Amino acid sequence: MLKQVARILAAAGALAGIVAISACHSNGAPAATAAAMPAAQVAAAQRGDISHVLTLAGQFQPYQVVDVHPKVSGYMKKINVDIGDIVHQGETIAILEVPELKAQVEQTAFEVKQSLEEITRAQHEIKRAEALNFAQHAEYVRLKQAAATRPGLIAQQELDNAQSQDLSSQAQVDAAKAAMAAAQQHAEAARADNERVQALESYTSVIAPLDGVVIWRYADTGALIQGGTTSNTSDLPIVRISQSALLRLRVPVPEDDVRFIHEGDQVSVRVDAIDRSFTGKVVRFTRDVNFETRTMETEVDVENRNLSIAPGMYANTLLQLEEAKNIVTIPVEALVLRGQQETAYVLDSANRVHIRDVEVGLQGQKLAQIVSGLQPGERVILGGQEKYQEGEEVSPLMTNEPASEVYHETGGTIDMKGEEAAQQSTGGPS
Repeated sequence: MLKQVARILAAAGALAGIVAISACHSNGAPAATAAAMPAAQVAAAQRGDISHVLTLAGQFQPYQVVDVHPKVSGYMKKINVDIGDIVHQGETIAILEVPELKAQVEQTAFEVKQSLEEITRAQHEIKRAEALNFAQHAEYVRLKQAAATRPGLIAQQELDNAQSQDLSSQAQVDAAKAAMAAAQQHAEAARADNERVQALESYTSVIAPLDGVVIWRYADTGALIQGGTTSNTSDLPIVRISQSALLRLRVPVPEDDVRFIHEGDQVSVRVDAIDRSFTGKVVRFTRDVNFETRTMETEVDVENRNLSIAPGMYANTLLQLEEAKNIVTIPVEALVLRGQQETAYVLDSANRVHIRDVEVGLQGQKLAQIVSGLQPGERVILGGQEKYQEGEEVSPLMTNEPASEVYHETGGTIDMKGEEAAQQSTGGPS
């Protein structure tokens, strides 16, 4: 009996020891869990590039478009060009027939000849008047000297008559010279009128004002053509000429990007219609934002000597708006805005968190430029920064992020090949 009691007491003691040991182990597990460090996804600050580019659809326009009107009205005698023809400056593109102009040229030529004859007649009249005046003056001087030498020899009446004739002959000389001046003026007027009519006659040959391509023809042989001497826009021109050897590529830059546009900026151009790519430069822009589209027209001059690009074609353009090279970059998700200040959660060598103010420069969609506050190689926490405290030790989970980014902004591209493929897949245009 005593042995059974002893066994029971021994078993109870052993069970109490096991329970005590178990309790001791169970109290130690929460302490170990509390000591575990939180994990954080981090990335390293790196040196790289960030570019901000704008992709736009542009359209080619002729450098100049001219409606060619004749200076005079007449019937179309001959037209030498048709649509699609290449013309050169100074080339005769049409000839008009104006019969009344020929008569006017002949009439003004006759008036010029007549005025020249009047000048010749006036010259002879001057010589005759001067000869008569010379004789009359000499007679008066001789009589006057005789009367002075021998008083009473020459009657006063005779002396007065001689003086009167002398003065009259001098007046005739002056009148002949005045007639000569009038004849010369008349000759100048006749000559000017003749030159005017001859110029009008020369306008019957219609000349190309510039090198270009005839893009439309409005008149045929025998048609009555009105002269373009007034602002009446209802008068049709003979042809329309497009200067296509040099084109304007016009692209509408959105309002938010106007501040980045400068003369001389490079533009990458892709013309899918002719499978051609090239680089141009911004040469001009309107400096005015369209009220309806909120865009500013910007132009790139494009050489087109072989006329491979037809006005009206579309092109996809790429404009470099902003660019920063060899800079410190971090992912955008590493930035936290606290009030007005951008901050980053930085890990030191002991993996402790430090909240640091940073200055941000150019920012893309994925990366941001750090102007100050970070050095290459330093690690920053990505996302969920509100979970971490200053000085807290974390377990970093390193991720590989790109060091450079090209940030594309689209203002409307035209992918002709993509449109064709879409139409084929759907069975035709929508």
